[in-house]
Amino acid sequence: MDRTIRFHSTGAADVLMHEEIETGEPGPGEVRIRQNFAGVNFLDIYHRTGLYSVPSLPATPGVEAVGVVERVGPGVLDFKPGQRVAWAGLPMGGYAQARIIPAARLLAIPARLPDRLLAGALLRGLTTHMLLHEVTRTGPGSRIAVTAAAGGLGTMLCRWASRLGADVIGIVGNPAKVERARAAGAGEVIVHSQEDFPTAVRALTGGLGVDAMFDGVGGSMLLQCLDCVRPFGLVASLGQASGSLPDIPLVELGPKRSIAIARPSVMGYISDTARYRTAAASFFQMLIEGLTVDIGPDYLLEDARAAHLALEQGLTTGTIRLDLR
Repeated sequence: MDRTIRFHSTGAADVLMHEEIETGEPGPGEVRIRQNFAGVNFLDIYHRTGLYSVPSLPATPGVEAVGVVERVGPGVLDFKPGQRVAWAGLPMGGYAQARIIPAARLLAIPARLPDRLLAGALLRGLTTHMLLHEVTRTGPGSRIAVTAAAGGLGTMLCRWASRLGADVIGIVGNPAKVERARAAGAGEVIVHSQEDFPTAVRALTGGLGVDAMFDGVGGSMLLQCLDCVRPFGLVASLGQASGSLPDIPLVELGPKRSIAIARPSVMGYISDTARYRTAAASFFQMLIEGLTVDIGPDYLLEDARAAHLALEQGLTTGTIRLDLR
């Protein structure tokens, strides 16, 4: 029997139950892996609360983990027992000591990258690749702005974009987060609780606005982001840490602003196997070349509720993991 976390109904963190289940054996095209660490992400909270639906209940949360291949099913040729692997995306199943997963979802881990570095960072890395290489084309001369620039995804966006040669403006909620955003590569940092950040963004860009605006907060913050972008620029809505997304009439994007808005889904992005592997290879290479990741706290598997509460309440910095060993 293997230990796992499951929820039988959606709701607050107390729906997460520590249980023991029989993992089973891999079928054709499948692999059984022993998971060492699982990343904890806001997406797990969205699944737990029911904001994003899950295929069935009970469900095991978690959309990324790292571990070792235990056994392979018939027809699996690319992986072998003892090999270090990672995965991200669907099907869910990160919060478990062992799981069965389609071989197509596995990624071989370069020897130079330790498990704790990747766990909790892989999904963010894939999201950042999507944003900077597909949703927009970021490079030397690009001007971007990032809300929640001191957060997990925000710092990775700042670091990766600055390595590509972009000028990055970070937007944070309080002065204590300014240095964290600067250290991540934001050349300028705006504290939105102290000044009107669209006005400040335009002042920093000579009145024009940025090429792209990345927002993971939602709510009124997303509406303000529309005033930060140059004509024919883009606002990308990445999440809704505020708990809501506003209705935005199409006319609001038209003649007055001439901008675009996107709601990209990393799950949709990495559902294509070739794109998934390309994005992961790019992220691995960036890490090898020096892209840094802020590593936050580890929680034991049985403390998954505490991990969710800490993330929801903004009590952590960096990547968060469940230690499954």
